[in-house]
Amino acid sequence: MRAWIDQAMSEPRTQKLTPQHAVALRLLRVDAPGRIMGAPEDWPRWAVLLPHVLAALDHLETIEGIDETINEMVSWLLDRAGVYLHVHGRAREGRPMVEQALAVAEATYGPNHPTVAGRLNNLALILRDLAELPAARSVAERALAVAEAAYGPDHPTVAIALINLATILRHLGELATARPLAERALAVTEATYGPNHPTVAIRLNNLALILLDLSEPANARPLAERALALTEATYRPDHPEVASSLNNLATIMHHLREPATARPLAERALALAEATYGPNHPTVAIRLHNLAAILGDLGDPAAARPLAERALAVAEAAYGPDHPTTQAIRANLDRLTRSQT
Repeated sequence: MRAWIDQAMSEPRTQKLTPQHAVALRLLRVDAPGRIMGAPEDWPRWAVLLPHVLAALDHLETIEGIDETINEMVSWLLDRAGVYLHVHGRAREGRPMVEQALAVAEATYGPNHPTVAGRLNNLALILRDLAELPAARSVAERALAVAEAAYGPDHPTVAIALINLATILRHLGELATARPLAERALAVTEATYGPNHPTVAIRLNNLALILLDLSEPANARPLAERALALTEATYRPDHPEVASSLNNLATIMHHLREPATARPLAERALALAEATYGPNHPTVAIRLHNLAAILGDLGDPAAARPLAERALAVAEAAYGPDHPTTQAIRANLDRLTRSQT
């Protein structure tokens, strides 16, 4: 796999597509689950298929001369493999796959096709999580423009592009610009699916975090509470979307100076994240960091500090020492250390 990633970023491959390779691609396209984000039930199949997908793609040369059907399969498989790696905390490995998926889609369909918007959205999220925020913004803005031109302003695909751009702007600190995008994404999603759809919960969570960063935790709280109710009504109790909603509500309650209420929510969110992703995923680092901050405010730095130390080790391994998430965790650990001296 590492060889494929390195190769995808350097020289074009020289082997040509054979009928056997085409059959392999078709079989993988049929077998590989399409849903990855928020679909842990499909992750085991992807874990099995990923090395086969990479082996099949490794035999392809440049995209010229390959028919559109094959190109569609190649782009789809690259995109799905990259998203799978991203979801599992391996954004750096997923990035060249999603970039190549985008290149194939653009060459196959042209730059303004709705498939291109989807590839752009996935690349924007990877760049966001790699803290390449200006680049992420540019990609997300293009995704939104392509989606709106293809579908009009009220399509659920447009809502996805809106919320992706809003989250990137939130990370850039441009909250006043992010808020109306998130509000519009929520409105489009509710109009499309109704008020009780699990996708609505995702939009509620995103808007709640923007409101929190705008120093409006009291307004963020009912959105997060509604999101948690929707996810718990939709999914089994150990689903990662439930964990995300728990974590968001815990964060808001912490900011509302209710750490005793936040603590059990954060503890449950951490337990679910560890069960879903394993102990060394960057999402686990964030959950550890949040629980450590809550415990610190509850006057228990001795319990908080080992969580913060573990969070820092996981974040440094996933993101490196200079990533904003790593820096925030390190700052929290420093505060906890000072409080014990």
